[in-house]
Amino acid sequence: MNTITLLQPDDWHVHLRDGLALKRTVPDLARQFSRAICMPNLVPPVKTVDEALAYRERIMAHAPEGVNFDPRMVLYFTDYTSPEEVKKIKDSEYVNAIKLYPAGATTNSDNGVSDIRKVYAVIEQLEKYQVPLLLHGEVTHNHVDIFDREKRFLDEVLSPLLKQFPALKIVLEHITTSEAAHFVLEQDRNVAATITPQHLLFNRNDMLVGGIKPHFYCLPILKRQTHQQTLLEVATSGNPKFFLGTDSAPHSKNAKENACGCAGCYSAPTAIELYAHAFDQVGRIERLEGFASMFGADFYGLPRNTQTITLIKEPHVIPASLEYLENEQIIPLYAGQTIQWRKV
Repeated sequence: MNTITLLQPDDWHVHLRDGLALKRTVPDLARQFSRAICMPNLVPPVKTVDEALAYRERIMAHAPEGVNFDPRMVLYFTDYTSPEEVKKIKDSEYVNAIKLYPAGATTNSDNGVSDIRKVYAVIEQLEKYQVPLLLHGEVTHNHVDIFDREKRFLDEVLSPLLKQFPALKIVLEHITTSEAAHFVLEQDRNVAATITPQHLLFNRNDMLVGGIKPHFYCLPILKRQTHQQTLLEVATSGNPKFFLGTDSAPHSKNAKENACGCAGCYSAPTAIELYAHAFDQVGRIERLEGFASMFGADFYGLPRNTQTITLIKEPHVIPASLEYLENEQIIPLYAGQTIQWRKV
């Protein structure tokens, strides 16, 4: 198969940032995806429906002319989120979910939930109104090894949560381990997961062998090759519990190549090609449309897109760098390397 046509794909987990960054991030994403779940971890965070709609307007101001782009918004879950805000999400045209970051888990997560038991009153409303809870699935205790934080979250946080709220609609974001994949498979249809291109294409050897590669550093961190293989198996299986979420996260070259480099991979400009590359490597390119264009929309209760895109199997070099902010560069995921699929 040298050509494949897909329904227009969606990105169910992305970071666009704010301000000047939107000039770079919004066009890059809009030329790849029709809809996008836009993460709320700005400074300050997006905590109410009104703030989310204002952020959406700032995003739309940078959408390219003639491109059909529909950013979907998310609220940032804090210890002080009001239960009444959930009904506002349910009634909103453009706000679709709420995102829980364990405090300190990743970039701009200091305002996250300190103890999930503190917010059970809000979660009760999420279950009642079937508003999705998006989870950064890692514990943040200093004594827990960074490679074990996802599994510990499943055992210590998510399992008890689902026992308390069995009908809660959950997306376990950017899963990275075999344990997370199997956990999702074992749950009812109200539990799903997104998977990033970096966790399908790379493992921790790519980041660490032969010197540290800071542009592969993300959170949750890349894991062993065995986990990568499991993620490839479930992503390409045709199971509707797993769908596309890039977790594309822009940081300038200087912020990444630093004594304390930032976590995040910027995949937005070539994301669908990276996924095609991953699916084709395991001989399942025909399964890409479900993962990229159908299963996420179905889970969120939104109509599938009707427009299409076409990919051709043709060697394609990812740019070595891109302009970002003022007089800064951003290094995209797999910069300067050749992949085998290109969006027409």
